[in-house]
Order: sequence, then C-alpha cells, then structure tokens
Amino acid sequence: MITSGGQCPQQRRERQKAVRRHRLFALGLVGTGVVVAATFVFRAGSEGTASIGSAQAPPRTTGITASGAPAPPRPTGNVRIAAVGDVVMGSLPDDLPPDGGASFFDPVDDLLAGDVVLGNLEGTLTTGGPSKCYDNDSPNCFAFRTPPSYGRWFKKAGFTVMNTANNHIDDFGAEGRRETFAALRSVNLPFTGRLGQITIQRVHGIRVALIGFAPDRGSNDLTNIPAAKRLTARAATMADIVIVTMHAGAEGSDRTHVEPGTEYFLGENRGDSYRFSRAVIDAGADLVVGSGPHVIRGMEFYKGRLIAYSLGNFSGYKVLSLGGTLSISGVLQVTLRADGTYVSGRLRPTQIVEPGTPEPGGEAIDLVSSVSEEDFGSHAAHISAEGTIQRP
Repeated sequence: MITSGGQCPQQRRERQKAVRRHRLFALGLVGTGVVVAATFVFRAGSEGTASIGSAQAPPRTTGITASGAPAPPRPTGNVRIAAVGDVVMGSLPDDLPPDGGASFFDPVDDLLAGDVVLGNLEGTLTTGGPSKCYDNDSPNCFAFRTPPSYGRWFKKAGFTVMNTANNHIDDFGAEGRRETFAALRSVNLPFTGRLGQITIQRVHGIRVALIGFAPDRGSNDLTNIPAAKRLTARAATMADIVIVTMHAGAEGSDRTHVEPGTEYFLGENRGDSYRFSRAVIDAGADLVVGSGPHVIRGMEFYKGRLIAYSLGNFSGYKVLSLGGTLSISGVLQVTLRADGTYVSGRLRPTQIVEPGTPEPGGEAIDLVSSVSEEDFGSHAAHISAEGTIQRP
C-alpha cells in the first residue's frame, strides 16, 4: 500500500529510523560523559560537530520546567580544573621528540590533574593535506603537524579536552582538520573550538560546558562579541559551569601586558581580549582561559570570575622560539562550585627547556603577579609566593 505521502509503510518506518539515528547523533556523545553540541546547521567545513537546531536545553536554574513539572535540583559539589596554554609536540618530518613522544609529558603529568584538564592544540594531528605555507615565501608562515598517533599522548598525560580554536588548526586545510578530529576521537579525547561548537563534560553529575574562540576561519569568532555572547548564553542554559577559552592577542616576548583595545599582529586583528572576556562573563561564563601571545599574561577577577589572559607556551618542541618570557609557562589549577562560584586557585609554574619540552619550575608566579597588578589594579588577582590565587 502507498500512503498519501507516496511512501509504503516499510519505507516510512525506515525513514523514521534514520531520523531517530540522526537525532541520536545530534547529541554527539564523545567518550565517557562528554557531549558535543552545536547551534548551527551542517555545512561544508563543519567536521566533527552536530546540529541540535533550536532544541531546548536543560535549564540551568531550579524551578518549574516548561511542562509544569518541578525542575531537578541543582547539583552540588566542586569541579577541579587544570588548564595550560599552547601545546606543540613538534612537527613532521624531522622535528619530532624521541621515543615517538611517549615520555614527552612525563615531567609535568602530575600537574595535569583535575576533573577537567584543558590544553590548546597549537597544530594538527595529520600526515595529509597541503601546507598553508606551500606557496608562501614569508618567513612568518609556520605550519605544524605531528602524527595522528600522538593523540594518545595527550590522553595519557591527563588532558580531558583540547581546544582547536586557533590559527594553526587549518595549517593543512580541510584534510588536516578531518584527520586531527578523527585522531582525537579515536582516543576518546573531546575537542572544542569549531564554529558553533559547545562541548559538555559531566563531572559527578555537574555539567561543564567548554567553548573555544579565536579570530580565525572555522572557529567561533572572538572579534564578533555579540555572537560570542549569544553562544555563551546558550551554553549557560545547557550546563552548570561554563569555561571559555580564547586564542587572542599580539605575539612576542614583549607582549606580556594586555593592551587596551584591539590588538594586531602582522596586520591581523587578534581581538580585544579585555572587552571579550568581560562580555562572555556577562553572558554566563564562569572562567576565561587565554592563549595565543606565546607569553604568559596577567590574571584578574570580574564579577567574581577569574580571567587568565594567557598561559603562554606549555611546550614547543623544536618549532617555537625559546628564552626569556617565551619559556615561562604554568598550569592554572582552579576549583569551582557547581554554580560556577570561585573556590580556590593556584598557578603551578612550568618552563620550556631545550629543545622545547615542559618541566616544573621557572618564574611564572613572579611574572604573573607583577603584570596583573600593573594591568588590572584593584581587579588584579592576588598571587602568593606559593602561587595561590586569591580574589582582590
């Protein structure tokens, strides 16, 4: 029998099954306890994200649901977060660490401890795709890639999510992006940062949303502050805690200060990190973590929420410049309550040693403490000699 819609019952059932499968995929289960959602319709270049359209997300507050039933109680407890800046394990074909990268993070893996451990993947995990520098003779063009198998070393080190919103995820084009995302999925390591992407990690019943922003193609655009506020506000309806990462600011050993207004580097708009950070906190973010300048920057509190403007380079094997402020780094460790309230924090200093591997130690505490006071005055985070981070 053919229905009025031109389909037999069997065809209709098969179509309904396909729709249900698509809806399940749209929830984007990525490893244990992690959901990746997006606010846009599928389009070319949106690999690894799923569309949930205008579907209603769980409310962030208690009360009455749309159906009139009592909303579930807000979860309680704390979430421990650890975050680092740019992570580069080298680049093919010749600049790769010994033992295939297996021991690369061993000196610092005890610092990468937390319920949520975040790093900025400054490069790709690929062997394919054309380099963006192939026809570019500029000495300022850099393209980074390590073997896809290196994804397992991020997982082994303790990372629970990688940010890909930066100027290097497209170093090898669409093929490089696809292979990078596939490599992370293969080891059940979620990522965030693609256009419209909200990654949610569940911690003891607490929903933690992560969103990455950068002034680069394919990423959530940090120069479009109204759009950033909308995406952050949406994440706040989906989760109990919202963490925003930004890849922002001019680069260089002399760029440890947050400059007022928009920053530029090699003629490129690198965003207004000061205005952006406040805007996303106004929209519901509970923690803002920066990378991009390749140096560590100051920290401040805004409306009780911590902003770490840049955590510098965490590693840069044979591909990043070293020495002075370029080698100063750290692990930011923060504890937040289930409602996003700041509980405590600590900066654990690290440094990059030749030829570009991370190890504990260095001058991060002194540097961050001084530039925080200079840049933010009464809003500056107070950092003790032991690295404890206190609100002003």
